[in-house]
Amino acid sequence: MIKVLIADDEALVRTGLRMILQADPDIEVVAEATDGTEALHLARAHRPDVVLMDIRMPRMDGLTATEQINSWPDAPRVLVLTTFNRDEYVYAALQNGAAGFLFKDTPPRELTAAVHTVADGNAILAPSVTQHLISRFSQGAADREKARLRLAALTPREHDVLALVAAGKSNGEIARTLHLSEATIKANVSQIIAKLDATNRVQIAVLARQAATP
Repeated sequence: MIKVLIADDEALVRTGLRMILQADPDIEVVAEATDGTEALHLARAHRPDVVLMDIRMPRMDGLTATEQINSWPDAPRVLVLTTFNRDEYVYAALQNGAAGFLFKDTPPRELTAAVHTVADGNAILAPSVTQHLISRFSQGAADREKARLRLAALTPREHDVLALVAAGKSNGEIARTLHLSEATIKANVSQIIAKLDATNRVQIAVLARQAATP
């Protein structure tokens, strides 16, 4: 059973998310928070596997809450909920360790699939959602040459794997493309994250896009 905490200051949004998630027999919504401060308290109390985190909330915003949660040992995975045209701090959430993003109008099937994905230790890089988001917020976010210097530490195989991660491919899809085992790809991704001093899969994808910017 995947335990989920929903953090959003709008009651209607929380209700809708809870109804969608609890229709999945493998997901349990263990708590709902109305702001970042309450999200931290409830995350400590209920130890969820996944936190659905809104960005704009009173008292403590989702960016700060995400950063604090990711400083914990065995931290839950954080999925940021965003309205793309309004939230200008999404890149900061990536830097703070968010596992990915969902738009608030994400179809129910994609929402539950996203929760399963991050609970399994992966990040949300669906072309229809996160790739567009990353493309927008990675522009000018860091010096292109600095990003390229960081990527120079990777082996040719790691460069191939990273390119497919940045394209939104899962470990299984990367394994099939490169004719390698999924376990090998998982190990490669972990090595890339360590070499680039990143927190998760989303951050290395952003770095790859920065380095590829003309």
